[in-house]
Amino acid sequence: MEVIGPAGYAIRTKTNMPYDEAVSRTREALKSQGFGVLTEIDVKKTMKEKLDIDTRPYIILGACNPTLAHEAIKAEPDIGVLLPCNVVVYEDDDGETVIAAMNPENLTDQIINPDLAPVTTEVTEKLRLVIDDLSPKE
Repeated sequence: MEVIGPAGYAIRTKTNMPYDEAVSRTREALKSQGFGVLTEIDVKKTMKEKLDIDTRPYIILGACNPTLAHEAIKAEPDIGVLLPCNVVVYEDDDGETVIAAMNPENLTDQIINPDLAPVTTEVTEKLRLVIDDLSPKE
């Protein structure tokens, strides 16, 4: 597992798992941490339909843990602009499958509300467990 971006906006792993298996396993790993998938964007399909461009397999899963989302919205009503938590699965240029999730702690650092900190910490821990579960085992 690695943190990516200069601001650490995401956590990700690479795997040799085939894309379809990785998508399925990602859904299972999210579910095991209390997340449901509220939205799904098949980027490859959308790019073909809207722009007639062929792209790599790429899906965006909008994941939500209802209990934690409720706590976050109670603490900071405008936090909804960062919900749901996006998780992506795609094939990279080397043929590996990448699974990445947003890093809520780093995205909410600018929100000065101490009541939100425990929620973002818990969401981050759960998303790290998801990515960890999908990471290749030594």
